[in-house]
Amino acid sequence: MWTELAGKGGRLCEAAREGRTRCPLIVRPTSEDVITGHLVGAFRVLNPMHWVPDLLDRAVGSRRFRRQVFRRFRVDPWKTRPHFPKELLPWAEGGTQVDVTLAWENPPTTILLEMKFGAELAPTTANGKGHEFPSDQLIRTIRVGLHECGYYRSADLFDTPPRDLAVIVLSPTAGHPLVARYRDVTTLRAAIPHADRIPALPRTPFVGELGYAGLVDVLRQRRRQLTRAERQVAGDLCEYLEFKRASAPKSASRTGERPERSLP
Repeated sequence: MWTELAGKGGRLCEAAREGRTRCPLIVRPTSEDVITGHLVGAFRVLNPMHWVPDLLDRAVGSRRFRRQVFRRFRVDPWKTRPHFPKELLPWAEGGTQVDVTLAWENPPTTILLEMKFGAELAPTTANGKGHEFPSDQLIRTIRVGLHECGYYRSADLFDTPPRDLAVIVLSPTAGHPLVARYRDVTTLRAAIPHADRIPALPRTPFVGELGYAGLVDVLRQRRRQLTRAERQVAGDLCEYLEFKRASAPKSASRTGERPERSLP
């Protein structure tokens, strides 16, 4: 983070520019993985009671998450899920790597964060092109989350209550068209093959998005509740996100930031 803020990211040598060697340790200003790493580092330090409910409620535009002590709270970056079951898709799909996963157990809840910086959500994924159902990056993550959290009806002898689920896109600016599309339950079900195997969806709304400005606002509003060490971590992250937001590439499909959804 400080490497970028201080302008010390380095530059490619002549051999790397010509493609004769690789320089994997150079901090690339367009890398969303670098942002993800800093975000996870801060999230693991900050007390979730002070930011999780505010962040998620703001992202989905509804007061869904209560302020509490989060039991067995964990933050996992780049967690790869197994291949999606072949009988639930008309095409073969590989494993899905979710950028950030938040989880806790009171009640059992899983939050999937898709991190975007220099690129839009992919319109198609591997082997999904040419089918009647959409195969974009967001609907793939939603399907994977629904299956992992137990929303597909199975042939098990005993039914296990599903985990609560939310899927959030975190990017420099809000306004992803796919988020608006899949917030509609009818459209979402029509986009999922074998949706009849899903008796009920998670509590709605469970698809949302948040821009960097919204996340910075959440952390600053809760600053007084943080310890001195947490305030330092949160302050550094806020400074970094504002820096990245100002330097983010302009999206070809979004000309401006859509206002964030207000809470009821």
